[in-house]
Amino acid sequence: MAVLTDRPPVAAKPARRRRARRSLVSRVLGYATLIFFGLVFLYPFVIQLGNSFKTEPDAAANPLSPIPDPLTLAGFERIFAGTNFPLWLGNSLLVTVLVTVGRVFFDSLAGYALARLRFRGRSWLFAMVVAVMAVPPVVLLIPKFLVLNQLGIYNSYSGLIVPLLADAAGVFIMKQFFESIPVSVEEAARIDGASVFRTFWSVVLPMAKPALITLTILSFQGSWNEFPHSLVAVQDPDLFTLPRGLADLVSGSLGKGSQYPLKLGAALLATIPVAIIFVVFQRYFVRDANDGSDKG
Repeated sequence: MAVLTDRPPVAAKPARRRRARRSLVSRVLGYATLIFFGLVFLYPFVIQLGNSFKTEPDAAANPLSPIPDPLTLAGFERIFAGTNFPLWLGNSLLVTVLVTVGRVFFDSLAGYALARLRFRGRSWLFAMVVAVMAVPPVVLLIPKFLVLNQLGIYNSYSGLIVPLLADAAGVFIMKQFFESIPVSVEEAARIDGASVFRTFWSVVLPMAKPALITLTILSFQGSWNEFPHSLVAVQDPDLFTLPRGLADLVSGSLGKGSQYPLKLGAALLATIPVAIIFVVFQRYFVRDANDGSDKG
């Protein structure tokens, strides 16, 4: 009598090995491609870092070399002693903090109103918000200048801050997130006598932490790097923010020569706050997003 066994045919083993080999090769190629493009992406930052610590002759002779020879802090000393960098930094911090807080608050209010409140013209208003997102910002520069001039806030801190306190993208993000929250959560608060604002502030807004963190990161980064608005909002050098001041440096306001250590060192210092904010808030964003998915 023949004995039946469950062992696979001998020919199946080489096929399985070939599949495993192909899977290993494709994985190695995938990681190699990611590493290559990662290095390509990081190389300009490495060049910026290296040139910041070079002398002027070394940076002019070897601008693409990431290794300073010799290493010096003369560029950073000149940034703080020979430019208005501390003033630009203070202006940027003031504008960025106020704009970020304003955007998080006003965009959340507008997003909640569009998501929950029922009023005539709500769909048209949201369509206008989406339409504003499709308009290139450069198209609005001249109208923005005219409005600032007519309101009497041109060349002032108000002109730098007020027009940036709300943006269409933030309203869109918050509206979409609020619509994902069940209405039943708010009904319990309204039964207890909570007003619309109280429900928004105490019940709904704490649940929107991932969206708020996303909006905080985008608002901080956008307002910190905002250059076109400062170009049309102020002309007084005492009101320059970092992007406007760096543009002044690049245009040769300190004299002739490449001045790579000075320019790249200032750009490096301007990048640090945005990187810190992104790293810190990204950790909380990922954690809250994972918690939300686990609860769902």
